[in-house]
Amino acid sequence: MAQPLSETELQQYDQDGYVLRKALFDTEEIDLLRRSAKADKTLDDHSFGRQDGEGRTVRLSLWNHPGQGIYGAFARCQRMAATAQQLLRDEPYHYHSKMIMKDARVGGAWAWHQDYGYWYSNGVLTPNLVSAFIAVDPSNRENGCLQVIRRSHHCGRIHHQLTGEQAGADPERVAEILKRMDLEYVEMDPGDVLFFHSNVLHRSDSNNSEHPRWSMICCYNAKSNDPYKDSHHPRYTPLEQVGDETIKQIGVRRFADDTDQADFLDPHHDASAKSLQQDV
Repeated sequence: MAQPLSETELQQYDQDGYVLRKALFDTEEIDLLRRSAKADKTLDDHSFGRQDGEGRTVRLSLWNHPGQGIYGAFARCQRMAATAQQLLRDEPYHYHSKMIMKDARVGGAWAWHQDYGYWYSNGVLTPNLVSAFIAVDPSNRENGCLQVIRRSHHCGRIHHQLTGEQAGADPERVAEILKRMDLEYVEMDPGDVLFFHSNVLHRSDSNNSEHPRWSMICCYNAKSNDPYKDSHHPRYTPLEQVGDETIKQIGVRRFADDTDQADFLDPHHDASAKSLQQDV
């Protein structure tokens, strides 16, 4: 079991808006996730694209409830849930997860945005949500790693507007923020996890390399931040946590199954999935 965040790490999150946990998942665990995802026909069938306004598209699959399979094991394991609880200072519940499939040479960019820029419209009253970005493949500048603006969560929620099929933060305001705050390229090894605040500005470049940059992102909301209205993401639903050993136990069985058990949003039949304008 991973060690809890230290007081220094908690202070870093509060100050900078994010904290990186290196090697939160070991080589065997992240290999199980990678092999499962890239062989998963259901994940592929439920994927949909978001054009970046520059002629490229990023594919992603999104699901609301974690399920009992390999994806759920990652989202529900104690390492993830306990870290989310420390950062939220409250009981976390699974808001949704997604797999970002930024494929070699074709994966598009994501515009500068805040997650709370969208989640605000879902009836979530405060930005006390956290996203956990799991590097499935190596993530670096060449294949379009995540970029964040340090301390930008202190700016509050910023107006968003369409860029291609994505909703991006007001570019004039972002340009001014970049004059005062630091841009960070978050290069990660498989198994590293970046936890970041829902108001942190983040983006990524296109993947111009020969190597894919897949990532899984688990988003958690605080129980006390339960949305006041229904939307395409769930209201408070208790998170059934599992032991960290569950990943390897489920992963071994995973290859005997045809699909994971995640509750996918279907972009062909679910209007809410079509309207999503987010991700990294």
